[in-house]
Amino acid sequence: MAYRLWLMAKHKNMEKKQIAILGSTGSIGTQALEVIEEHSDLYEVYCLTANNKVDLLAEQARKFNPAAVVIANESHYERLKSLLADLPIKVFAGKDALCQIVEADPIDMVLTAMVGFAGLPPTISAIKARKKICLANKETLVVAGELICKLATENRCPILPVDSEHSAIFQSIAGEEYNPIDKILLTASGGPFRLMSKEQIAKVTKAAALKHPTWDMGAKITIDSATMMNKGFEVIEAKWLFGVQPEQIQVLVHPQSIVHSAVQFADGAVKAQLGVPDMRLPIQYAFSFPQRLSLSGERLDLFKHPLEFFEPDLEKFRCLALAFEALKRKGNMPCIVNAANEIVNRAFLEDRIAYPQIAEIIEATMNKATFDASPDYEVYLATDAEARRIADEMVRNHEK
Repeated sequence: MAYRLWLMAKHKNMEKKQIAILGSTGSIGTQALEVIEEHSDLYEVYCLTANNKVDLLAEQARKFNPAAVVIANESHYERLKSLLADLPIKVFAGKDALCQIVEADPIDMVLTAMVGFAGLPPTISAIKARKKICLANKETLVVAGELICKLATENRCPILPVDSEHSAIFQSIAGEEYNPIDKILLTASGGPFRLMSKEQIAKVTKAAALKHPTWDMGAKITIDSATMMNKGFEVIEAKWLFGVQPEQIQVLVHPQSIVHSAVQFADGAVKAQLGVPDMRLPIQYAFSFPQRLSLSGERLDLFKHPLEFFEPDLEKFRCLALAFEALKRKGNMPCIVNAANEIVNRAFLEDRIAYPQIAEIIEATMNKATFDASPDYEVYLATDAEARRIADEMVRNHEK
């Protein structure tokens, strides 16, 4: 992604901005609302969306009084409409409504905090509408990185990262636009199974996988963190955001989650962004760039935090290796991996498969799904559907 797209954000004044939050009931969405509440003189909520959490969505709407709300699952439409009947808030439902609402003229920024492939279509719509994108849906770039970068360039649409790691990289290259990146040092907590042997990991339970040592996240991303597929997706995302090659990205296991990531330049200098684990910081930075605003909360005390770094074990964390392989094979292979991962992640959460079968089914899907070296949007849609069918069939064959 060309750095000049980000620089466009510098030339906009800090008048009160209208924000659409795609996925307002999730972890990122709820923390984004905390940021908006803390800086209500600068930001307003224009639209809130959710998939199934209709009661929480209605509660948020009553508090922030957006112009519109969208519930993606149409079966919840009547209940949501009833809950908000006494307020002048427009209520919409369905996936098409998500794509349409982000095009609304008053919207300045769209925070894409939806989980999974579902975030791709509305993100594309927002880019075509030339909205500033605050990207928390990493699957958008995992699935269709080349397409998204092309559309962003054509529409002069800035994309600012919200993931803590990519925000750290972005903060580290601010002011370095004429200095090429030599290497990206992408940190990972290592998840709850970092110190386990391969044999121990093979027997872990869902409950153990959901106990992340440093971050409080939704179930899907917490499982992805346990398998380190989340870090694999972040590698792919970093390739597209910062225009580097796979061999320029090094993953470092950093259990304390204090160094959020770093960049090495041609002279060997390394710049990093450090802070306590708090997703409000990268969310706020994406909203306010290039300015830094005050933020309540804990401050980093380096006297209390050791900083350790380890090389990831790709034998133990096969999903990370598969993500690197998908990135090197290019084409629609990352899309295949993402689709298979969404199926097995859900299956594991539903106790339908054992932990080792997550990586096994993803790898088998990579070998069975149709490969396309030059995919377009329609190919991505077909690939996603095909890979899901393949992975789902294998899940049914492996059900415990």
